[in-house]
Amino acid sequence: MPDVQKISIALTGEQIGTLRAAVQTGEYATTSEIVREAIREWQLKRELLQEDLKRLRQLWDQGKESGTSRPVDFEAARREARKRLAKDTGIKALAR
Repeated sequence: MPDVQKISIALTGEQIGTLRAAVQTGEYATTSEIVREAIREWQLKRELLQEDLKRLRQLWDQGKESGTSRPVDFEAARREARKRLAKDTGIKALAR
């Protein structure tokens, strides 16, 4: 087991009650186990968020490097999308 150190945290009465209830029902062995699991999930979520931010920054940079923007004809884009969808699905009514 890794080096375990104790720290003190402040929780609301409701949070403490929820932790104790999970231990009493046998869902967890100890309240520390619950807190460690919560921290592991937070760490994973944090890592995923960092990866998402890195990817967004890359996409932003690619967009900036792609040149100046130009107007989009949304009606033409919709018609093209409907044609592609109709072709792919065989639904003719969408190809208006």
